[in-house]
Amino acid sequence: MAKNKPVAANPQNKKIKSQPLVGVYPGTFDPVTLGHLDIIERAMKVVDHLVVGVADSPAKGPLFPVKKRVELMKIDVANNRKLKGKSIEVVSFNELLMDFVTRMNARVIVRGLRAVSDFEYEFQMAGMNSYLNGDIETMFLMAQDKHQFISSRFVKEIGRLGGDIAHFVTPNVAKELKKKFGK
Repeated sequence: MAKNKPVAANPQNKKIKSQPLVGVYPGTFDPVTLGHLDIIERAMKVVDHLVVGVADSPAKGPLFPVKKRVELMKIDVANNRKLKGKSIEVVSFNELLMDFVTRMNARVIVRGLRAVSDFEYEFQMAGMNSYLNGDIETMFLMAQDKHQFISSRFVKEIGRLGGDIAHFVTPNVAKELKKKFGK
């Protein structure tokens, strides 16, 4: 019996230049929460460069215009000491996510999960995205316990009613929400 020789992945022994792993973390971020920032911090342990894609999403009726949401995210990323020196960019987009991911030369989509209820929707979206472009992977990061209950929707509602949102958002975002609600 002849022994099979292993097939070399690089038969010509050419030097392979590895490309940086670019990820896209998409969302409306209306507004950005501490949970969002936690996912960004943790994603940076895996990817070399992260594009935070702030979706325009006018159909969702966001509280803040996309330009303001990008500004808030940029400030919060810049002020986060855990993200200092990391390769992160914040940009808005108003196109099919897979087209945006391709345009950003990304190979992975980063999604945060808070609860089992998030998983079903995210699982369906990941399947559809894979159908649209099988070269792009979706990476799910579970929210830390202390952030699992935070959602932008709840933060806006608490802020609108004059409640304390300091435990859910940065001081930068809290100030903007107070201005928006006149509190």
